Amino acid sequence: MARLPLIDPETTSGDIRASFDRMPVKLNIFRMMAHAEANMIPAMRLGNSILHKQKLSAVNRELLILQAAQLEGGAYEWRQHVPIALGVGCTQGQVDAVERGEYDAAALNEAERALLNFGREVVENVRVPEATFAAARAHFSDQEIVESIVALGFYMMMARLTEATETDLDPAVGMTVYDGGKK
Repeated sequence: MARLPLIDPETTSGDIRASFDRMPVKLNIFRMMAHAEANMIPAMRLGNSILHKQKLSAVNRELLILQAAQLEGGAYEWRQHVPIALGVGCTQGQVDAVERGEYDAAALNEAERALLNFGREVVENVRVPEATFAAARAHFSDQEIVESIVALGFYMMMARLTEATETDLDPAVGMTVYDGGKK
């Protein structure tokens, strides 16, 4: 049971209510985030831009999101993003490699290995060694490098939100929410 009560979308008003009304599924993560009224809408816009507007490919983005969830112990994010990862083209082998933290697995190509090694450094150490940065830069543009850092940081924040508040897990509805955000 969540440490804080989940906001009932029916009791909200204004922009928060309008945001809930547009959601295909009113997930607990959003109902928890609604406590931070001034931050909910900007956070949701940032999350949506990560999912739908970045140059970074959907497969690479989802590998990084799963990595952040795995490294941060974000059970909520893991549950929602495995179906999204599979839905946008990740293989089960890639998902399994990220879950095990095996970034040299055969299921991952050279660029994905470089990206996940880069991601691990960003999450665990903040500073990235030159060789790791150079390996990622060999495959990804400046824009994609920065987008990777933004995606990792956002999902680290979301994992902290759900884990610190012990937000109740919803059933996996990832692609429903993902597709709903394309509008």
